[in-house]
Amino acid sequence: MARIAMVLGATGLVGKAVTEALLGSGGWDEVRVLLRRPLDQKHPKLKQTLMNWEQLEQYEDRFSGVTAVFCCLGTTIRTAGSQSNFERVDLHYPLQAAAIAKKKGVKQFLAVSSMGANPKSRNFYSRTKGRTEEGLVAVNFQGLHLFRPSLLLGPRTEYRLGERVAGRLMKALDFLMVGKGAKYRAIQGTTVARAMIKIALAGTYGVHVYSNEVIHVLGKE
Repeated sequence: MARIAMVLGATGLVGKAVTEALLGSGGWDEVRVLLRRPLDQKHPKLKQTLMNWEQLEQYEDRFSGVTAVFCCLGTTIRTAGSQSNFERVDLHYPLQAAAIAKKKGVKQFLAVSSMGANPKSRNFYSRTKGRTEEGLVAVNFQGLHLFRPSLLLGPRTEYRLGERVAGRLMKALDFLMVGKGAKYRAIQGTTVARAMIKIALAGTYGVHVYSNEVIHVLGKE
C-alpha cells in the first residue's frame, strides 16, 4: 500500500522543511501539497494542488488515500491584519482540514502548535493554539501528534523583524539554555520537520504532545 503524505502550509518555514525532507526520504511514495501559490521545487513524488482555503471542501478528493497529514499552517497577527484573520489561518483552516481528513480515512494527523498552547490562556496567541489543539483532539484520529516548539529559526519567505531579533538573541544565549531553561531553546524548522516525519513513520496510536525539549531530541540528524 502506497505511503502518501499531505503537507498543509508547505510554503512556510516548517512546512517547506517537511516537504523537502519527505521528498528526500525513501519512506514516502507521494507527497501532496495544498497551497495558494506553487513551489519552485520539482520532484516526481511531488503533487501540487493550487487552491483557495475558503473553498477547502472542493478539494476533498486530494485527501483520499493519504497516510498522514502534516499541518504546518500558521501566521502572525501582524501579517493576518486582525485577530479574526489570524484565527481563520491558525484555527479554522486546520480544523476544517482535519474534519475532511477524518472523513477520508486519514489515520495520522501531525500539527505544529506552539509552546504554551492553552485554550484558557489570557494570551490570544496561546489561547488560539490551545483551541486548535482542543479541536483536533475532538476529531478523534487514530494517531494525533501535536508539536509545541519554542521560537522557530530558519529562512522565511516573509520578513518578521521581531522574530529575527529574538532568534539572534536566543542563538547567542543558547549555551545558557540548560536545565529548566532547555524548554525555551530556539529550534530550527528543519529539526521540527525531522521530528514530525520520524513520528509519522512510527504510526503511534493515540494523542501525543511533544514539548520543545523532546522535539530537539527527536529531530537530531
